[in-house]
Amino acid sequence: MKKLDELYRGKAKKVYYTDDSDILWLEYTDALTAGDGDKVGSEQDKGKLNNKISALLFDYLKEQGVNNHFVKQVSENEMLVKKVEILPVEVVVRNYAAGSICRRLGLEQKMEMPFPLLEFFYKNDDLKDPLINKEHIRLMNLATEEQVDKMEKITLKVNEVLKKFFDDINVVLVDYKLEFGVTNDGELILSDEISPDTCRLWDKDTMESLDKDIFRQDKGSVTDKYTEIFNRIKGRLS
Repeated sequence: MKKLDELYRGKAKKVYYTDDSDILWLEYTDALTAGDGDKVGSEQDKGKLNNKISALLFDYLKEQGVNNHFVKQVSENEMLVKKVEILPVEVVVRNYAAGSICRRLGLEQKMEMPFPLLEFFYKNDDLKDPLINKEHIRLMNLATEEQVDKMEKITLKVNEVLKKFFDDINVVLVDYKLEFGVTNDGELILSDEISPDTCRLWDKDTMESLDKDIFRQDKGSVTDKYTEIFNRIKGRLS
């Protein structure tokens, strides 16, 4: 497999064409962003950790029946993925109240949700990824009703699998963001990444953050916490 020209550059990843029209080459970088890009930074080895964590979790989800874009890891900070057209709709799952929902709705921080709360956000940097509902999605033709239904179904399955997985390694899966894409043959599948950049994770005993909140709140090194998450995941799967 050959790595060809750059296709797209995001906040923390670069995407390249390959000599296979159905496969893309994904490179994780050390960049850190928060607040819809208002705060930026970087930390050595962060990209490697997110790549390895995402690879492990995507592989595990496949074993549990959740199809996704992951093909294989090709280096410490690179993986091959199925080529998809990413839908401009992010799905956020909240098992506990934290972050923006507390500011928006006045919910108490760390309140456990009585059910997994799903929210949709419009993937648009210029508009700072606003909260939307199904009617907005239909109005702007961001996804079909069938795709939205399938995104919800897959998301709830992912949540069921990952909540149990993280509980087994003494981690609370607080909330996280999922993205979906459509393959060249029209299949909707889980895409992007699953890592401490996109998940809010707390140690079950101390309720200490093990995710990008460390960067958001200037609490120290993210790579220290990401390494801890990687080691726990790797230990659970070995």
